Amino acid sequence: MRIFLDSASVSEIENWLGEGVVDGVTTNPSIMFKDRVFDLEEGARYIARIIGNRPLSVEVTSNHRAEMLSQARSFSRWAPNIVVKIPIINEFGESSLGVISTLKEEGIAVNATAILSFNQSILAAKAGATYVSIFAGRVADEGNDPSLVIRNVRQWLDAWALSAEIIVGSIRSVMDIQNAALAGAHVITIPPQFFSKMLDHKYTRETVKQFNLDADKALEQIAVARTAAAGAS
Repeated sequence: MRIFLDSASVSEIENWLGEGVVDGVTTNPSIMFKDRVFDLEEGARYIARIIGNRPLSVEVTSNHRAEMLSQARSFSRWAPNIVVKIPIINEFGESSLGVISTLKEEGIAVNATAILSFNQSILAAKAGATYVSIFAGRVADEGNDPSLVIRNVRQWLDAWALSAEIIVGSIRSVMDIQNAALAGAHVITIPPQFFSKMLDHKYTRETVKQFNLDADKALEQIAVARTAAAGAS
């Protein structure tokens, strides 16, 4: 399983890259705005460069198929590791499957996003999406079990040997991350604020503190023993 960082913050990206846990980055217009990236192309090109060959997802901003295709083709030219995010339907409920299929035929990697169901997932995979992004938090908001959706999609993809991979997003808690990992997500895209919560633990701190105290005592005893031995000789 891989971990993507759901952020456009350069400082967060560089920090968690340095920790060795980031395998890619996902963004959307809301994330770009929150992280004060106001020039989409400039921001995307810079992030794509600093993350090396890891994938960077950048989302189209139109309801119209022709404009989605135009934006996607433009984004793909910014860097070789750009993955274009295409919503599974637009805000009017109109299919984006044809856009996904066309981009697949053109060799452009697609992250089919805003997916909330098993049925949407299998259609996106059949249309040629590289990734199907299941929004776990929003699935739960509707009273459904995101773990069940993730698990069923993973089993279906494996059964038919399809190449599409599941990205789980819309992470609201550390438990969402754990549940997605256990359900079989290929990728979980995690907002930066959850990494420290995943990492830190009160009793780990206390355990390390005790180890250090015991080590200091041991070193003191070794020093006393050496002094006594030197005096005896």
